[in-house]
Order: sequence, then C-alpha cells, then structure tokens
Amino acid sequence: MKKYILLLILSSLFLSSCATKVETEETAPALVTIDGTDLITPEGEKLFIQGTNLGNWLNPEGYMFGFQKTNSAWMIDLMLSQLIGPDQAASFWKEFKDNYITQADINYIASTGSNTIRLPFHYKLFTDEDYMGLTSDQDGFERIDQLVEWCREAGLYLILDMHDCPGGQTGDNIDDSMGYPWLFESEESQALFCDIWQRIAERYHNEPVILGYELMNEPIAPYFDNVDELNAKLQPLYKRAVSAIREVDEHHIIILGGAQWNGNFAPLTEWEYDDKIIFSCHRYGGSPAQEAFQTLIDYRDKTNKPMFMGETGHNTMEWQSQLSQMLRANNIGYLFWPYKKVDNSCMVAVQRPEGWQTIIDFAESPRTTFKEIREARPDQDAALKVLDAYLESIRFDNCVVQTDYVASLDLQ
Repeated sequence: MKKYILLLILSSLFLSSCATKVETEETAPALVTIDGTDLITPEGEKLFIQGTNLGNWLNPEGYMFGFQKTNSAWMIDLMLSQLIGPDQAASFWKEFKDNYITQADINYIASTGSNTIRLPFHYKLFTDEDYMGLTSDQDGFERIDQLVEWCREAGLYLILDMHDCPGGQTGDNIDDSMGYPWLFESEESQALFCDIWQRIAERYHNEPVILGYELMNEPIAPYFDNVDELNAKLQPLYKRAVSAIREVDEHHIIILGGAQWNGNFAPLTEWEYDDKIIFSCHRYGGSPAQEAFQTLIDYRDKTNKPMFMGETGHNTMEWQSQLSQMLRANNIGYLFWPYKKVDNSCMVAVQRPEGWQTIIDFAESPRTTFKEIREARPDQDAALKVLDAYLESIRFDNCVVQTDYVASLDLQ
C-alpha cells in the first residue's frame, strides 16, 4: 500500500512537472533570438537586418526641417511658441505626429525590401514633462502600439531606440539635452532611465514585432575633457538597465551602442552578464571599404554576438552602395538614416511649401531678447498658413520617393 501511495505521489509530481514545462513552452513568446553572430527568426531562418530609421517623428531634429541653429527639439518648440504662441505650437505638434508617419509610410518601407525599422524616441513621451504639445498624459505607448500594429501587418520588425535619455546621454543636439551628458552624473536621471525601460519592457515583453530594446543612442560625445571618466560610467549603467528590463522581460534582445557616436566599444569590456545582447555601431563618412570597419568587425568576432549598423547614410549613392555591399559581405545588418526629411538624402523627401523660407529665417534669427523676438517675428497669419501647408506636405502621398537613394541601399 505504501509503495502504491508513493508511486501515486511520484506520478503526480512528474505530470505536474510536465504540465509546467508545456505551459512554459507554450507561453514563451516567439521572438528573434541569437545564434553566435547571427539573428534567428522564430521560424528558424537567419535575419539580416536591413531598413531605415523613423528619425524626426518622435524626436525632432532641426536639420530635417531645414534649420541649422535651431537644431534640437526644445529649441524648435521654443521657436514655434515664439512664432505662433504655445497653444498653436501644441496643435502643430499633434498634427505633425499624426501626419509624419502613417500606415502608408510603413507599407512603403516594407515594399522596398526592408525588414526592420528603428524608432528613435524621446524619454519624455513616457513622463508628464512638457513635450511636443503635451504636458501630461503623454502618448508614447499609444504611438508605439499603433506602429507595432502597422509593422505587424507589413511584416516588419521594430527596434525601440531611446534617442533622448533623461539628462542627456550625448551632450549635443541629437539627444535634446542641455549640452552635457548629465545622465551619467545624476542618480535621479539614471533611475528614471531604468524605470522607463522597465515599463516599456513590461508592456511589450510578449510582442514578437519588437526585435529589441536599444538602450541609448550615441552616448557621450567626444567633446568633453572628462570623456574617459564618462566612458567608464557607460557599462555600469547599461548593466543596471539590463537588470531592470530582465525583471519583467527575460526574452527580448537588448542592444548596446558604443561611446562616441556608437563607434568606440572599448568601454564595453563585459558582455557575458546577459545572453541576449547585441551591438549597434554607427558610421557617417570615411571610406566604405572593409579596412575602415575592421575594428568593429573584430569586436563583433571577439564577442561572438551580432552587430548591426544602426545609422549610416547622408552620402553619395556610390558610397552608400559600396557600404551596403561591404556590410552585407561581413554579416553586419544596416539601417539607413533617416526615412524622411526635407529635400533629399532619405527614402522619402518632404517638399518645402511655398513660404517655408519665412519660417527658416525666423528660426535662424537672433532671439535672445524679447525685442529681437518681436523684430524677427513675421506676420502670424501668414506663418500659420505656411505651417499648415508644411503639415500637409509631410504626408506620404505628398512626398517624393527618392528612387536612386533607395536603390543604393542594396535591399534584398
């Protein structure tokens, strides 16, 4: 009798173990995984990243509007508020977000042969800070949720890239900072950085459209005297953020960029602390030959983890074609920057509306005193009409596809 009871207990434990194992296997999300230096789709096929970046949509940069001095998001917002008032500026940003990227844009990107989109976003989209027309109830999750569905229908993967971190991680206009990478000096900013990533990962932990989380873009510009000291703080913050993400998401890939424009990986001496890490490098200009990239290739081979070119472009068609072919030959995927901007050097070009120079002139004018603002401000009704025309010009149907540019990317 005792043997019979013991057998029943053992049998029950075995069945319970099997059930738990089956349940775990069934509920584990079907995500992109890593095999050495390759990315593998849930279907078991190699994934070679190729595509573009949705720059300027959720992290405005001045040059993509045709501005030079007014070159970061807070500067553009201040300029618009000075030009047409804060309420009209808030309305402008809402319509800008609605029009700049739509399902038509995502479908076009898929039609080029792209398989991946990188979404640069601002951390303020997940706070109650003033950003792009909102001061509370920010729409970061709403925008990403919609983009995920569009990517799902188009068959594209999506990389989430925190382009603008709390305090600023770069210290230049591209991170919408105040001219220094304060993130690495501030415990409050670091805690917020990790908290936002944890909330993002918790929301998307089972989402197969998301290829991975790119923790920060181009940390630590080379302009600072204490750059070595700042570089030494990069890896500990990466590890802290990875730990925060892993509390809620054990499966998604996490993407780390090198210091100094995603080009210096020497500060990243450890990578064994997580088995789902890959690396993102950036390169603009220089030679497209392999010799110019050998240091990056060697780092990839040493770590035995995938690496992709998260940003490149703004060059001749010949250079872009040669670079694409070299990267493909060396198993380094690539995402060109950006998808859309004024004029050219992108997949889809925004045409400047009539009178756009009026907006540029105000943006570039001296506005350090209230007298200068008053003297530089054009007629507000005329400015509003030009801005309304711009908001129409950014719609996909009103843009111009740059066929030579797209052809140079060697998308297969």
